[in-house]
Amino acid sequence: MNDNLQGHEQAAAPQPAIESDNVIEQAATEPTPTLEMPQTAPVQEFPPAHGPQGIQFAISVLVIVVFMITFVIQAFRVPSESMENTLLIGDFLLADKMHFADGGGIWHWLLPYRPIQRGDVVVFHYPVDPTQYFVKRVIGLPGDRIHLQNKAVFVNGVRLDESYAIHSVPNFEVYRDNFPLRERLPLDVNRRWIREMGRYMDHGELVVPRGEYFVMGDNRDQSLDSRYWGFVPRGNIMGRPLVIYLSINDGSASGAGHGSNGKLFDSGQLLAHFLQLARWDRIFHRVL
Repeated sequence: MNDNLQGHEQAAAPQPAIESDNVIEQAATEPTPTLEMPQTAPVQEFPPAHGPQGIQFAISVLVIVVFMITFVIQAFRVPSESMENTLLIGDFLLADKMHFADGGGIWHWLLPYRPIQRGDVVVFHYPVDPTQYFVKRVIGLPGDRIHLQNKAVFVNGVRLDESYAIHSVPNFEVYRDNFPLRERLPLDVNRRWIREMGRYMDHGELVVPRGEYFVMGDNRDQSLDSRYWGFVPRGNIMGRPLVIYLSINDGSASGAGHGSNGKLFDSGQLLAHFLQLARWDRIFHRVL
């Protein structure tokens, strides 16, 4: 998630009254000359909008819109600060659903496709509750070894250069900032994840299993992400945020705070006070 000159009509001048009877009679008795009208192209008649062709056109538009919404794009609203400063509360996104789609079959040549890469921002079905959509950044690919040390992220022994990441809270939490050191576990860590985490540990590092991804929010201190509930299966990843088509600074954060995990809301809501609250500099801003 954050934008006449009016012409004056002149009255027609009144025609002078014909006062002579002779003129009246002459006008009445003289034959009316025959005028040859210039030939013009026939006027093309268009079918009314409510006719069969109008209905066919409306159905065609509807089919295209349904196709776009079903297969290509989807709109969301960002309700939390977990992806700041990449995404802000009140950003409205169009998510590209084909970018990470299955590259096989007709889609391989018809629509753009590439594998998921480290650093990609992705929209996915929340593994704990697949009815919800989340947005995070991919940190670990299958086979990667991950650990944090004093809030810095290391992948395969190399510290990541993360210009997009911010730390908004000065305090230090052992589990959050030295992950996966399992000490002083916060209450918001998923119980199932606590039980399963040990299966993926190797010499103090978390190893991402095949077909799954490790994701984190850019606002590292205010994001409930893979540290708290585990990996994201490949099949849960729906696409990537493509562009911010609207951004409203309404000052509200539904569920904001440490528990605001980046869940996305549908964008079909009324936008009150749009002109006063719109963040114009973010509209049509690409998500990177």
